[in-house]
Amino acid sequence: MSRILQIRIRWVLIFWMFVISAIAYLDRVNISIAGQFIQKELNLTNTQLGWVFSAFVLGYALTQAPGGRLADRFGPRRVIAFGTLWWGLFTALTATVSPRLPAVLLMLLAVRFTLGVGEAVVYPAGNRLVASWIPSGERGIANGVIFGGVGVGAGAAPPLITYILLHHGWRWSFWISALIGLAAGAVWVLLCRDKPADHPWIDPREVSFINAALPQKDAGTGELPWRAILGAKDVLAVTLSYFCYGYVAYIYFTWFFIYLSRVRGLDLKSSSYYGMLPFLMMATCSPLGGWVSDFLTGRFGKRAGRSGVALAGMGLSGVFVAFGTQVADARLASIVLAGGAGALYVSQSIFWSVTADMGGRSAGSVSGVMNMGNQIGGTITASLTPFLAAQFGWTVSFLVAAALCGLGALAWLVLDPERKLDIEHTPARQAAG
Repeated sequence: MSRILQIRIRWVLIFWMFVISAIAYLDRVNISIAGQFIQKELNLTNTQLGWVFSAFVLGYALTQAPGGRLADRFGPRRVIAFGTLWWGLFTALTATVSPRLPAVLLMLLAVRFTLGVGEAVVYPAGNRLVASWIPSGERGIANGVIFGGVGVGAGAAPPLITYILLHHGWRWSFWISALIGLAAGAVWVLLCRDKPADHPWIDPREVSFINAALPQKDAGTGELPWRAILGAKDVLAVTLSYFCYGYVAYIYFTWFFIYLSRVRGLDLKSSSYYGMLPFLMMATCSPLGGWVSDFLTGRFGKRAGRSGVALAGMGLSGVFVAFGTQVADARLASIVLAGGAGALYVSQSIFWSVTADMGGRSAGSVSGVMNMGNQIGGTITASLTPFLAAQFGWTVSFLVAAALCGLGALAWLVLDPERKLDIEHTPARQAAG
């Protein structure tokens, strides 16, 4: 058994990133489940609750690129450990907000914004780990496993948080989430090292295998300047696509549970079960999409295996989301909309695999820029969805999301997944040459 673990230490780290990913999304979906109770106690409107959702995503969005740069500079081990400590603290602070405090809405907004800042480092730092530990041909499945944690954590949230709410109150859901996150961070410090050669448990054969299979650019030192990242057409294309992706994904993370209970008329227990479906589909389709992407990439190249699969997944998601709004039966509509979440997550790992390949030693920074686009999309949908629903109905809210799925799919026609960023090919140097 010890020999098996030694030669596969990279997959032990990927598994623990899956665990951290699941806990991060348990934390962030927590408030959408507890939202109705918080609304009642703090006397918040739907619009104000949307601001609370958006505050988290805004803090998360604004610190994606800086978080990625920190991971490039200081390594994923320290950055993720610090992030789990930070988000454990501010998850716990969410539970301390009381209607007896002055400016309670502003306080809740500040806590959720700052929580978003702490969680922002996780995925860019995780992508930096992937760039150092995972050969290019395994990055689809590795990222698929990591982001499968999104579905597991978000899927576990409705029944778990509902149980805690009904038996212990909404504050305990935040206390428990904070403790789980702190424990996961402590294990991470013990398990992780920034480079394969530095790990005390690794078999030298695995070090040799990883170093031989890593793209040569990934093994270098130094960082790409921001002008090389922000001025690259491929970075802009993948960021636009991930913006669209984030807009759609955050409907599930923020408003889907409330949509089922208030709009579709399901009771709290039924909402908790049907609210799990999109996240179970995410957990299943994220690693599946990564595996398919790696397989097709090996057979037909990155244009088919990366761009083709991402385009198909996002396009199909738009079809499911649009069709789900037309289904009259609430339970069947939940299943169809869950299909939209699953199709969306077929493409999830591809965004991160492409940016790991594209960025190499600066994978944290590149993926941080990309994920900033995703989170800006999430920030907008958290507040725009209830506004559109109030003005035009919930069907329009979902149709806007479906249209953005189509736009995000088309962006993959512009992106070249074979191209790597290089200091020598920045816009400034091209102009000078």
